[in-house]
Amino acid sequence: MNEVNLNVAQSQQSIVAVNKVLKNTYLLLGFTLAFSAFTAFLSFDAPPISPWIFLIGAYGLLFATHRLANSSWGLLTTFGFTGFMGYGIGPLIGFLLSTQSGSEIVLTALSGTAFIFFGLSGWALVSQKDFSFLRGFIAAGCLVLLAAIIISLIWQMPALQLAMSVAFMFFSSAIILYQTSEIIHGGERNYILATITLYVSLYNIFMSLIHLLMAFSGDD
Repeated sequence: MNEVNLNVAQSQQSIVAVNKVLKNTYLLLGFTLAFSAFTAFLSFDAPPISPWIFLIGAYGLLFATHRLANSSWGLLTTFGFTGFMGYGIGPLIGFLLSTQSGSEIVLTALSGTAFIFFGLSGWALVSQKDFSFLRGFIAAGCLVLLAAIIISLIWQMPALQLAMSVAFMFFSSAIILYQTSEIIHGGERNYILATITLYVSLYNIFMSLIHLLMAFSGDD
């Protein structure tokens, strides 16, 4: 009987821990998205950031956030990273919003990103399925996409850009399923790391949709 009670108590503690991580993750994700939108608004009329500077700044802040994720400084670097990402895309968003077709592109990309995120997150939460099998695909995809980013910065090839946009959408969708599953099944207990992972996935999906919609509308 004591063993049964112990198992029940452990199960209840696990559920409480999962709910706490989920709550903190989605709360922080909401704040970081709002902060990114604010910094993007501030840079609407700013000159575009050099792709190399953007890449170095983004990965530098991302590395710092991972190193400090277990301390209160991790929250500071989280907002620093997401604010930098928002500021970096502000000039593009500002330009698009100044045109009629561009406004439709931004709104469609936002709607599509929200639909994908809530759809995938809802699937993982409701089904309780273990998506840990995606770990190998994500690791390999990360290396391939990183190499593709570097190549695209050196050689401008429209076909490669479109292929990367599609690849980033599938890659980021897999990460959303994997990260949500990790939280549910106890593999992720750090809400800062979970937030950063989901934020990057949302950013990649949004920017991929922007690029694809611009290409198909003839504005790219």
